[in-house]
Amino acid sequence: MTDGVAERSRPRDRILETAQDMFHKHGIKGVGVDAITEAAGTNKMTLYRHFESKDELIIECLRATAAKASRIWDEFEAQHPGDKLAQLHAWVQKASQLLSADSRGCDMANAAVELTETDHPARRVIKELKEAQREKLVALCRDAGIGQAELLADTLSLLLEGARVSMQSVGAEGPSAQFVRMAESLIASFRAR
Repeated sequence: MTDGVAERSRPRDRILETAQDMFHKHGIKGVGVDAITEAAGTNKMTLYRHFESKDELIIECLRATAAKASRIWDEFEAQHPGDKLAQLHAWVQKASQLLSADSRGCDMANAAVELTETDHPARRVIKELKEAQREKLVALCRDAGIGQAELLADTLSLLLEGARVSMQSVGAEGPSAQFVRMAESLIASFRAR
């Protein structure tokens, strides 16, 4: 975010955008509210006026991430109206693009790993958002004519999560480089059943 953009946007938006960026780059536990407010060009009083706590800020960041992911599903429909199989292939391509573009992985998964307290308020939000993503992928597989839609959706999800971890641990030349080939092979295998 450039200084000009930061100066023109509303304080709540600046705080949220800055926190999302910093949590993504440095982890939730690696970033305090002092660093967020300084980078956002504001102060703690303003942060706490908009967000009751750091936990609430984390939750809002996760919801914003989920909203961005939801718009991607809309893009699939817009690019391939009514063609659910083409949308499923588009999901594979988009997942691959996201893997290549950012080695930090999924903000939801990273947050789930960092927030080890089972009663942390963000864990419920993460669970709800991950379940909603799963339901969308299951519905897409089912609508694409896959007989075992839930099994394929879960297999693709686990493949993607594994590819994200592989990307973080061994880089782009590791097993994640085979993501598209593996995912497309899975889809073909399930379609043949």
